[in-house]
Amino acid sequence: MDLLRTPEARFANVPDFPCEPRYAEVDGIRMAWYQAGPPDAEPVVLLHGEPSWSFLYRHVMRELAAAGLRAIAADLVGFGRSDKPADPADHTYARHVEWTRRLLLDELGLTGITLVGQDWGGLIGLRIVAEHPERFARIVAANTGLPTGDIPMPDVWHRFKDAITTAPVLDIARFVQSGCASELSPAVRAAYDAPFPEESYKSGPRAMPGLVPDTPEDPAAPANRAAWQILTTLGLPFLVAFSDGDPITGAMAPILKRTMAGASGLEHPVIAGAGHFLQEDAGAELGRHVAAFVTAT
Repeated sequence: MDLLRTPEARFANVPDFPCEPRYAEVDGIRMAWYQAGPPDAEPVVLLHGEPSWSFLYRHVMRELAAAGLRAIAADLVGFGRSDKPADPADHTYARHVEWTRRLLLDELGLTGITLVGQDWGGLIGLRIVAEHPERFARIVAANTGLPTGDIPMPDVWHRFKDAITTAPVLDIARFVQSGCASELSPAVRAAYDAPFPEESYKSGPRAMPGLVPDTPEDPAAPANRAAWQILTTLGLPFLVAFSDGDPITGAMAPILKRTMAGASGLEHPVIAGAGHFLQEDAGAELGRHVAAFVTAT
C-alpha cells in the first residue's frame, strides 16, 4: 500500500486546537489521535466523518475536559494527521472499521467507552460497538446512521456523492462549509484544507461516498444488517443528538429513537440552528449534552 504522510508544517497555523497529536501504528499505517481532560477519567471517543478530521471536535473536547472526562478524538485513515493511502481502492468499509477498532481497542486498550459518532464516525463506530459491545458504556449518534442499502439514500446525498467523485479539484473546505449553518473564518477553512497538500492526498475523501451501502447488494450491507440486529437489542444508553438542519441524515433521528432499546426513556436533544457539521456550528452545546448524558447514565 502506497502511503502519504502530510508534513507537520501544514498544521502550524491551525487555530484553537491545542491538543498535541499522538500516534499509533496499525497494520503499518500511522494513525493520529488527540486527548483532552484527565487521562484516567472515563473515555469519550469522538469519531469524525467525511471530509473533516479531529479538528472538528475542538469545542466538544473542551467541554468534555471541563466536565472531568477524557476526550479522545481520532483521525480516520486518509484524514487529518493519519497516513493517507494514495490509491482510492485501498479504502474499504471493512478496512476502516478494522483500522479504527485496532486503534481504539488494541493500541489504546480503551474500555467503558462512550462513543460519539458523526457522519462516517457513526458508520464506523456503530459497527465497532455492535461487534465489541463489552468495551462500550454508551452511544451518542450525532447526524449519522448505519445504512444497509435497503432504504434509498436521499437525493441530496447522491448529489454530494457525484460532486465529490467527479470534481477535478476537490475543495475540502468548501464541502465542509456547505455542511455548516455558520460562516467559517478563513483560518478555520484553511485548517480543514491542511491535511491535503495536493490532490494525491485526497483519496480518502474521494473514496468514502462510494463506500456507503446504497444498494442491498453492497459488500458492507450484510455486516451493517447484523449490526442493526445487535444494536437494537443491546440496551446500552443511546443518545440521539441531531441538529435541526441536516438534509443528509436528519431522517435517521426518529428511526434511531424508535428502534434502539437504549434510547427509550431518554430526553434526546435537538440542536437548533446547526447543519450537518453540528460540531462546528454548536460544538460547545453538543459537548455539554454529551457530558450531561455521561453523568446521568
